[in-house]
Amino acid sequence: MGLIDELISSLQVLPGVGPKSAQRIALQVLQRDQKGGRRLSNALREAIDKVGRCQRCRNLTELDICQICTDERRDRSLLCVVESPADVLAIDFAGGFKGTYFVLNGRLSPIEGIGPKELEIDRLETLVCSESIGEVVIATNPTMEGEATATYIAGILQDKVGLISRIAHGVPLGGEIEYTDGGTLSHAIARRRDLSRLD
Repeated sequence: MGLIDELISSLQVLPGVGPKSAQRIALQVLQRDQKGGRRLSNALREAIDKVGRCQRCRNLTELDICQICTDERRDRSLLCVVESPADVLAIDFAGGFKGTYFVLNGRLSPIEGIGPKELEIDRLETLVCSESIGEVVIATNPTMEGEATATYIAGILQDKVGLISRIAHGVPLGGEIEYTDGGTLSHAIARRRDLSRLD
């Protein structure tokens, strides 16, 4: 495989980039914007080498503790549990939520072999018990796996925190948080429901 073919093939690892899009991107970089291509290459290499997980919330960061966790303006008693770093970006961009986060980096899925251990739910439990968390907002996606994950987390934390809430279903059932518009997300956070009582 030649260098151009390798570049086109490599670009297809990006979500939504098929063979034709990859070909257009490759030709654009090689023919018209080599400086931009070098900058992209350097930024990608550096990010892959230096970005890891926040030791507190498991979000992506190049620091030991991310900027959200160290932001003193945040309400440290309010913790939002999400499936992915993309969900953190979506909720924060929508505005209205001033607490901190815990990123599961997935959702319970026995078929895929993803259980509580893989999501480090024990780490979430430790965080809730060690910090003065007054409310846990569960913002997993409204999918079957997301709902199962929310119910499991609510059960684990039921006696360890004053209030457990679930974001309202302004997010369409079967939808993904990262693709939902800001107005819908703000409404969903504002209308979250209490999962403390599971009867």
